[in-house]
Amino acid sequence: MAQNIDPEIIQGDRYLERVNTEIRNIDTAELERMIAEVPGLVIIDVREAAEIAQTGGTIDAPRVHNVSRGWLEFRVPERVPDRHTPIVTFCGLNLRSPLAARVLMDMGYTNVANYEDGFPAWAEAGLPVTTDTSPDGMLYTAPLRVTENVWSAIGATAPPTYENSGHNNNLSFIITGEGVVVVNAGDNALLAQSLHAEIRKLTDQPVKYVILENGQGHAMLGSSYWKAQSAKIVAHIDTLHEIEENGHEILNRMRLGRRDKAFGTELALPDITFEDEWVIELGGERIEALYLGPAHSPGDISVWLPQQKLVIAGDVAFHERLLPVMEDTNTAGWIETWDAFVGLGADTVVPGHGGPTGYDEVTRYTRDYLVYMRERIRALVEDGGTLQDAYLVDQSPFSHLDTYFELKRQNAGTIFREMEFDF
Repeated sequence: MAQNIDPEIIQGDRYLERVNTEIRNIDTAELERMIAEVPGLVIIDVREAAEIAQTGGTIDAPRVHNVSRGWLEFRVPERVPDRHTPIVTFCGLNLRSPLAARVLMDMGYTNVANYEDGFPAWAEAGLPVTTDTSPDGMLYTAPLRVTENVWSAIGATAPPTYENSGHNNNLSFIITGEGVVVVNAGDNALLAQSLHAEIRKLTDQPVKYVILENGQGHAMLGSSYWKAQSAKIVAHIDTLHEIEENGHEILNRMRLGRRDKAFGTELALPDITFEDEWVIELGGERIEALYLGPAHSPGDISVWLPQQKLVIAGDVAFHERLLPVMEDTNTAGWIETWDAFVGLGADTVVPGHGGPTGYDEVTRYTRDYLVYMRERIRALVEDGGTLQDAYLVDQSPFSHLDTYFELKRQNAGTIFREMEFDF
């Protein structure tokens, strides 16, 4: 039976026709020109990340952002704070990007255009494309070159899923003339194997050490693969205890979520443990694994390369996604640890989550978030507030971050329980 539609409701195709008369549409030649000639141009791909992976990537140009249509209103202002910035939206079939352009105009952006030919036309024309995905393996993104010999495969800013193969943290590696040091074993053996395949494309040097940022599954469950490659697993002593106490439960949970992708993954313990620091000189590179103090989870460490002034922060630092506060997170201690972390004097920070950046960004989304939340929860506790009140604490200054809606309630409740009897 045909569905009757209220004649006062504008159907999607008619609404799209109307929007296309209200926006500026450009073709492939015009977009090429703008990329070459327009200073500060921002291009926004409004497709879902999975579509980008499946269709061969996105446009290769400076300042291309993937902001899916559903998050446009919340995340574009963070990435494009100047309303006069020239912006071009695009998608695949020119269905969502015109609507995105119209919304941006409604939000106050004054220089917006829509690339109506869409990504397929750009790719078919043989114009530059890039893909962050690793088509030959399970990595969420192919390794990104951070410095001459440091690379990082940036994970999804989302919870671990079957679709992202559990690659929702950053998997980094340091290539030296005497071997490779990997930071984080990965969520499972097949993911570790995919990372290893990428390393082999860059060097013939063997992986000698794998340093675990902590005892979480996405940091340590791939260890069995690396041990089979004769690499030594290095971790803080608290990480060892975490794996001994909870490792089998973490492994079973991963197997349920990753299903066939969990093939070959077994629990493995670290070979080398330390309390304060573990230092190695390898191929002329000094590599320091440092415990700076309590932070996100037991055994959190950072890897410091003093010659490069680069820190692979692990879960001491977050970027582009809301950090999770768990039952064993020490939020007060984490804030104190931050001084030691910043005191390293890094020029480049590879955070545990999110792309490489500097201290200003990770401070904003790590320390400043913790201070913000503790101040509000403290006031709530002193006023006699309850756990239910804590769930209503305003966290909107951080609402543009990935995982905000998944974690804001959990974080508020956990911090409340942590601070409830402090005063």
